[in-house]
Amino acid sequence: MALGYDPRGRSDAALEAMVDGGAVRPGDRGDRATGLTAAAVLVPLVERPDGLTVMLTKRTAHLAHHPGQISFPGGRLEPEDRGDPATCALRETAEEVGLAPERVQVLGRLDDWATGTGFIVTPMVGAITPPFTLAPDSFEVDEVFEVPLDFVLDQANHQLQRREVRGIQRPFWALTWGDKLIWGATAGILVNLSEVLAHRDG
Repeated sequence: MALGYDPRGRSDAALEAMVDGGAVRPGDRGDRATGLTAAAVLVPLVERPDGLTVMLTKRTAHLAHHPGQISFPGGRLEPEDRGDPATCALRETAEEVGLAPERVQVLGRLDDWATGTGFIVTPMVGAITPPFTLAPDSFEVDEVFEVPLDFVLDQANHQLQRREVRGIQRPFWALTWGDKLIWGATAGILVNLSEVLAHRDG
């Protein structure tokens, strides 16, 4: 099931065009180079007594891709996933944080996000009901933490910031939770989630 899924997807380049102006409309696939690596992430919604939270991970500093950044559990599609993003997201979540696939109820998908680092990421939203036990992979995951969904849904927390990439100041979404800076594709996916849920509630 798609949660308000837009088949055109989203991307780093489309965000830049939206903010700075340009030929690429948000969601257009025309900004994407061919040969992007297919990947999937799980957007885990945890049912806590005080309300839903979103589970996130902080990647270890030595990884080749996005070291030290905050992300969702996930990774590239492997042959055993048979092209299914949900299978990939659940497998990667089990490998990274030790959460068994049967503990996750997949609710649907958000918009694909094409990253400037060469991935086309499919976010799968899943509900998790405690109690559960995590066993993070210390090679990949430095920390697992949760952010209240209410914080994510508050548009006042959606910041557009800029960072220099190859000599150009490029815009990106960011949310700051305590001492945690959530930015880039992960923040963009959270903004997408908030838009979808606001639309469903509206």
